[in-house]
Amino acid sequence: MTTDPKDNQRGFARETNAVGGGYDAHAHGGSVKPPVFMTSTFVYPSAQAAKDVHEVFFGTRPARPGEAQPYIYSRLGHPNLSILEARLALLDGAEAAACCNSGMSTISTVLQTLLQPGDVVLHSRPLYGGTDLLINTHLHRFGVKAVAIGDAVDPASVRHAAEEAMRLGPVGVVMIESPANPTSAIADIALAVEVAKEISARQDRKAVVVVDNTFLGPFQQNPIALGADLCITSLTKYAGGHSDLLAGGVSGSAELVGRVKQLRTFLGSHLDPYTCWLVTRSLETMHIRTERAGSNARAIAEFLRGHPKVKSILYVGFLEEGTKAAEVFARQCRGAGSTFSFRIKGGEAEAFRMLDRLRVIRMAVSLGGTETLICHSASTTHYAVPRERREAGGIDDGTLRMSVGIEHIDDLIADLAQALDAI
Repeated sequence: MTTDPKDNQRGFARETNAVGGGYDAHAHGGSVKPPVFMTSTFVYPSAQAAKDVHEVFFGTRPARPGEAQPYIYSRLGHPNLSILEARLALLDGAEAAACCNSGMSTISTVLQTLLQPGDVVLHSRPLYGGTDLLINTHLHRFGVKAVAIGDAVDPASVRHAAEEAMRLGPVGVVMIESPANPTSAIADIALAVEVAKEISARQDRKAVVVVDNTFLGPFQQNPIALGADLCITSLTKYAGGHSDLLAGGVSGSAELVGRVKQLRTFLGSHLDPYTCWLVTRSLETMHIRTERAGSNARAIAEFLRGHPKVKSILYVGFLEEGTKAAEVFARQCRGAGSTFSFRIKGGEAEAFRMLDRLRVIRMAVSLGGTETLICHSASTTHYAVPRERREAGGIDDGTLRMSVGIEHIDDLIADLAQALDAI
């Protein structure tokens, strides 16, 4: 395999590219797997070569035909980063990708690249707690405003929110999270792209569509193919898949990703060589792990749907046939994933009693690992989000988010059954 992200034009399936995409064994001594390049800096072959590579890196001049682009310093780029970014671009069907040292650092770097003081972010809701606070608290300090879409599968609702956003200023970013964290709310990505084009036609710059694809990942949803400009994935989750690393990635056009990389250089939010190596390795089994976790999640959702102590279940595999959300899900997704929420009958006290009874399922934040995790969203992942915004996004005190792993399904259901008895 070559390191050219355009390798997907050769027609390989994602499962094949996940194993070998972006890596040329012959360029690395024949090693069947990528080596780890544990270095902070790289030696220049000559003083003129040092000047040449800096000229190209900082855009003073374009690279000459056939001119090699050696590495300079690992904050600017390194071999393991190049391999991972090429592979992620292949999986997302994008021209290029950039990887950062966490999902939130990726989101922060992307939004700071695209937004200016006075801009507006038009976004779906709910958003992951960190993203919500970044947009509505941190970026707000720099003059960035935010407008939430009431129902991101309803054209009238999306356009109404767009009009409100344009009244406040130029819309710099349309930020979509689908399925949303933690309620699995579906947003129509193609609709968001259509409305962003309408917005762009009425202002002096493009409204960039950014989609957070963490809940499903590249094997179950491809925002770039639906017209999104950038696709963000928390690689900590299903891509890493073992709850032992932090990483994030963004894919899209070479031009937009290049701008993100430029800011990443100044922020120092690049991904280190060893973590790049870990994620590259883990991508090889991502589709197998997500398939097993997805089948487990379906069985657990079936169990919870009929339980007398469960008020409702927010699982996209159960969207009511004939609804707009179900139509959008069928059109843009290839699976329901394995992270979803359910609401118990009761509030915080009942939720805590249940959580404290669990034996197999682990109480922790995060998702996408081999182990099954559960958390009370209102007091953990979305604790710092004001209650009014939380509840507007469908997160109440009885909401529990679950990330289903690959354990034996009988043990998981038995553990839930005995824990629900505590309510």
